[in-house]
Amino acid sequence: MNKIEINVDKLVEVGAHFGHPSSNWNPNYEKFISSKKNGIHIIDLIQTEKQIKRATKELVEIVKKGGTVLFVGTKKQARTVMQESADNCGMFYIVERWLGGTLTNFATIKKSIKRLLLLEKESSPIYQNITKKENVMLTRERVKLSDLHRGIKNMKRLPNALFVIDGIHEIISIKEANVLNIPTFGIIDSNTDPNVVAHPIPANDDSVKCIRLIMDYIIESINEATGKHSDEVESEDSSTEKLESNVETNDTEEAKKEKAE
Repeated sequence: MNKIEINVDKLVEVGAHFGHPSSNWNPNYEKFISSKKNGIHIIDLIQTEKQIKRATKELVEIVKKGGTVLFVGTKKQARTVMQESADNCGMFYIVERWLGGTLTNFATIKKSIKRLLLLEKESSPIYQNITKKENVMLTRERVKLSDLHRGIKNMKRLPNALFVIDGIHEIISIKEANVLNIPTFGIIDSNTDPNVVAHPIPANDDSVKCIRLIMDYIIESINEATGKHSDEVESEDSSTEKLESNVETNDTEEAKKEKAE
């Protein structure tokens, strides 16, 4: 597996430098803007590269200490990437919609998740002696709760970090994290106050390719720090050795058979 690189050239390739029209910008973002072209603000990718590596280092330290990260990306461009990113490093995600109180009222969310787990268990007493109509209603409830909680179903406690795509779109989650002093990270575009999160990554938050490049780099770094990537490589090597061993055994058996004949 080739190590993912982050540099200015790679960021240019995915359009990370394209900000919003200069008429739609946040003055606090000025330090991350290098120029303006055709009415569009151009993000300083030297700063972007620096902020990606700085944020990644912080996230890796959190995870190395046994902490967890909640990845949030409910806008269309971010959903698939954020879900895959969380899955790839064994963390949690929310990509459908943010339920108010997910962090600040976590006890209630846990009750809702407990209800979901009950509904997902086919042998649950809840399904005994019910009518067809009641079964349909329970199925609808299960599907609804599954959509809302599938990414945090196994989250037993509050996360140790929050990572968002788009500081405006995910402002409620950021505010909840701030109330609980949970460190916040995010890809922040030029229309947003970068100070909305503690660790901003200035970049185009509307480009799927940009989001994927940055997230792939972060996830690979986390997996390297936790040894997950090494385990996968060892597992692949073990499988290869086993396959080669089987091939050798088969070849030997065939040779013996030919000799006997």
